[in-house]
Amino acid sequence: MAVAKIEAMPHLDSEPRIEPATIEDMPQLVELLVALFSEEEDFRPDKSKQEHGLRLILEQPNRGRIFVLRTDHVVIGMVNLLFTISTAEGGLVILMEDVIVHPQHRRQGYGGKLLLHALEFAREKHFRRITLLTDKISAESQAFFSKHGFSFSSMIPMRLVFDEGA
Repeated sequence: MAVAKIEAMPHLDSEPRIEPATIEDMPQLVELLVALFSEEEDFRPDKSKQEHGLRLILEQPNRGRIFVLRTDHVVIGMVNLLFTISTAEGGLVILMEDVIVHPQHRRQGYGGKLLLHALEFAREKHFRRITLLTDKISAESQAFFSKHGFSFSSMIPMRLVFDEGA
């Protein structure tokens, strides 16, 4: 698998803060997703698909939220929260996707800050559960989420992907 190169980032110009993403963040969000999908076995980067998906969320906040970790000029990380309803839980739940920190800024606690912000948001809005998928082969990713209270489910994911022409 070819690994996409993510642009080198300039030195941080301010202390990173977490904020809701905006349409103006789109180019940087797409680049983060291209880097993320280049690391995962199940997905292939496609900038037009990533932009379309991001736009669907950003333009319709009832579908979800995207939070970014940013300095004054650069987005260095993101988390994507998609909203759905669980009959098992009897209420709204979140599917958490796209947790990524730029490779140059990993192992500095930024991923944990993003995740804690997402958990706080979910509690404040009274969501009943957060579900996420992480790479089966990434022990580091699994350890990260376990450290923050996530546990393995006896459920396993299955997918049916439709051809674009179908």
